[in-house]
Amino acid sequence: MPQTMRAALLHAPGDIRVEEVPVPEPAPREALVRVAACGVCGSDIPRMLRPGGAYHLPLICGHEFSGHVVALGAELAAAGTVKEGDLVAVPPLIPCRRCAPCSQGHFSLCEDYDYFGSRRAGAYAEYVTVPEGNLMVLPADLDPRAAAMLDPAAIALHAIWRTKLRTGHRVAVVGAGPIGLFAVQWARLAGASEVLSIDVSEQKAAMALEAGATHTATTPERATELAGPGYDVIIESAGVPATADQAVRLAARHGQAVFIGIPHDPVVLPKATFSNFLRREVTLHGAWNSFSAPFPGDEWRTAARAMGDGSLRWKFMITHELGLDDVSSTLHQLGERSIFSSKVLFLPNGTLPNGTPPNGTLPNGDRP
Repeated sequence: MPQTMRAALLHAPGDIRVEEVPVPEPAPREALVRVAACGVCGSDIPRMLRPGGAYHLPLICGHEFSGHVVALGAELAAAGTVKEGDLVAVPPLIPCRRCAPCSQGHFSLCEDYDYFGSRRAGAYAEYVTVPEGNLMVLPADLDPRAAAMLDPAAIALHAIWRTKLRTGHRVAVVGAGPIGLFAVQWARLAGASEVLSIDVSEQKAAMALEAGATHTATTPERATELAGPGYDVIIESAGVPATADQAVRLAARHGQAVFIGIPHDPVVLPKATFSNFLRREVTLHGAWNSFSAPFPGDEWRTAARAMGDGSLRWKFMITHELGLDDVSSTLHQLGERSIFSSKVLFLPNGTLPNGTPPNGTLPNGDRP
């Protein structure tokens, strides 16, 4: 086992440097995981580029990841629940398991949680230590890239399960990033008769059709035209004040809108939108993270099974597969919106276990 590793450290907003740092030592009930793939979450962009985004500095960010167990703490080794070589996905939230929400199994609502890549070292690094409770052992033949995408897949499913989506319902998904694309698929798998994907990007609209959307709209006018009497379920994943307004306006009588996206500006519902909310008796839901009991939750287990049997598709979302040296430039490009992207994956160790190297920018993304 090497004594040092390469990691992308955030020293200040926008100051991201790949450095040699010590390989962390696993505590008695932790495992050392060799990171196979780590995805960029939309929350990484403000965290790494804006003041106040990180809880402490320097920090290794990155929380959507998978890897292989390479060493075990003494107590974990004795327990025999995990073994070296296991492929694991790592749910990023570490619940306290003591607060009232945790005691009720509502781990997403934990009041004293830890979190990879924001409160503790994350996975834009070659190795990371992971507590026993966050090691989700997966079938060895599952692609590690799929395992690294379980977090957005589970987030989308958690949001849908906040609603009463039934067979035959009309569904609208606002935002066609990875979470939105997974939401489209979950809605179709749940029996939605129609799924509208709304995104300003024509490229993302094309990806939504590949995910199974029956219709797409790149303007509010087109979305309103397609809505007719409204949608039974709306999933808002963009996190923009204007799309929050749009989600409420598109709801049918007794419709339900669930909000995943995290806005960075005040959300104001105009009088006409609020009147629609009242008069149609629309229900608004918040959705936070993706966890339930037993931890990490059926959202994660269902997503893993669907990835494994092919019913949940993921490869078409990947636009970039890159090495650690590309973390800084890529995060800045994402912050500037100067490249097209859907799912960006970093392969910190240079290759996947089968020897596949990073493919750089894939055909779905902008080439340099």
